[in-house]
Amino acid sequence: MKELVQVIAKSLVDNPSEVHVNEVQGEQSVVLELRVAPEDMGKVIGKQGKVAKAIRTVVKAASLNVDKKIVVEILDDKS
Repeated sequence: MKELVQVIAKSLVDNPSEVHVNEVQGEQSVVLELRVAPEDMGKVIGKQGKVAKAIRTVVKAASLNVDKKIVVEILDDKS
């Protein structure tokens, strides 16, 4: 899932080298922290959060055969 989010995000932003995905494992869930440059936040979130919602939908569909819940958090690089 980490690689999937990374590929999607890198294709959306102007600074693909600033895209970092950190995977945090929990007992019942996995949190994918997507970090992008501050100037690319708008491109990853989209108008009214539509791009962010689409990313989460794709990850949810790709993770159907995984027993854990996958959560995608979008953070700027300074967080």
